[in-house]
Amino acid sequence: MRKDAPLIVAANRDEWHRRAARGATWWPSHPSILAGQDLEARGTWLGVTRAGKFAAITNFREPSQTKSSAPSRGHLAVDYLSGQQSPREYLEELATRANEYNGFNLLLADQENMFCYSSVENKIEEVGPGIHGLSNRALDTPWPKVEIGRASMGAAIEAKMPEGALPERLLAILANDVRAPDAALPDTGVGLDWERKLSSALIVGADYGTRCSTIFIGGANSTFAEHTRDASGAIVSTAAFEFSSIA
Repeated sequence: MRKDAPLIVAANRDEWHRRAARGATWWPSHPSILAGQDLEARGTWLGVTRAGKFAAITNFREPSQTKSSAPSRGHLAVDYLSGQQSPREYLEELATRANEYNGFNLLLADQENMFCYSSVENKIEEVGPGIHGLSNRALDTPWPKVEIGRASMGAAIEAKMPEGALPERLLAILANDVRAPDAALPDTGVGLDWERKLSSALIVGADYGTRCSTIFIGGANSTFAEHTRDASGAIVSTAAFEFSSIA
C-alpha cells in the first residue's frame, strides 16, 4: 500500500473462450461504473466507480458442489457498484441468500474499508492493510500462484520506478505463464491435468484460459488498465483510463 494509492489491484479473469464478453468501459446503463461485462448474464467480474467503490468476484473451485440452476454471480458485483450500501451492509444482506449461488468469494471496498465474503464459509472478513491474494479458494490461501503474485506485487510497489511505470510492471506480473511443480499443486477435485493448467497466473488453453488482465491503482487520481487476450494468450486489445474520484 502507498499513501498516494490506497488500493492497488492486479487481476486475471479466467473463463471459457466461448463465453462472450465486452472489455472494460464506462457502462451506458450505469455511467459511474467502469468494468468489463459478461454478455451472457450481463454481470461483471471486476469493476470500480468514480465514487471510489471497488468490486471483484472469483468462483470457489469445488466442482462436486456445483448447482446447474444457480443464478449468475456477476450480478453481485454490479448490484454493489450501482447501489448505495456500504461494503459491510451489502455483504450482511447477501449472506442471508448466498446459498442460492454456486460458491464464490466477493471483494468489496469503498474509500474507507475493504471486506471479503466467502459464501462457502459464510464469513465476512475485513481486509486489513498489506498485500493479499485471492484465487479460487479462501482469501490468502497459499496456492503457488497466489504466493508468487503477492511477492511480486510487494516488490513492484516498493521498487523505485519512473513515474507511470507501475501499471506495466503489474501487467507483467499477470503475464507469468510458469506452472507450479506437481508437488505444490492443490487438490480441488478437477484432476491433475487441470490443476497443472490452472496453476500459473496466465492460463493458456484452446477452450479455457485468461481472457483479460486488469490493473487498478486507486486514489484521488485513479488508473485502470486492461489487456484482452485470445486463446493463445496473446494480447489482442488494450484499454486505459485515468479519472479522478468524487465524494
